[in-house]
Amino acid sequence: MDANNSLAIQKCEEHDLELLISISRQTFKDAFEHQNNPEDFKTYLNSSFSKEKLSLELQNPDSEFYFVFVNDKIAGYFKVNQHGAQTDVKDADTIELERIYVLNEFQGKGIGKELMNAVKEIALEAEKKFLWLGVWEKNEGAIRFYQKNGFSKFGTHPYPIGDDVQTDWLMRFDLS
Repeated sequence: MDANNSLAIQKCEEHDLELLISISRQTFKDAFEHQNNPEDFKTYLNSSFSKEKLSLELQNPDSEFYFVFVNDKIAGYFKVNQHGAQTDVKDADTIELERIYVLNEFQGKGIGKELMNAVKEIALEAEKKFLWLGVWEKNEGAIRFYQKNGFSKFGTHPYPIGDDVQTDWLMRFDLS
């Protein structure tokens, strides 16, 4: 980020649901729609980013969503999970970075790094031993980003997009 831009990270609340739905759907579509079967993708998008599902996730005390604003304009968001809200590892000493997305117009400006630093700080404040995430094995740019930020692969898990069962790499960052 350059000195002319102001970056702010704000925790999402229930009254932010419509903005969360909008940014979630937009960033996921931008990132993956062109690489997936249209019907499978539409099914996934409509179920994973529905008002009902995101409302439940927002209400879960073990999940937190955060928006990032650049000069008061929404630029992206991330989601972290602890305890039973984690999608895979479910270890009390870990925190999951389930989602981290930046809108296309804000990519390449260092925002992802700022968000990753914020996630690491949240994990440290929660006294976790490591941070983990799942990333699609074909998302080479994201894999490079995570590796550049100190993450390493420790496993895989299936990730269904409609009827298409894809493979995610599980990656971790040791906090201690």
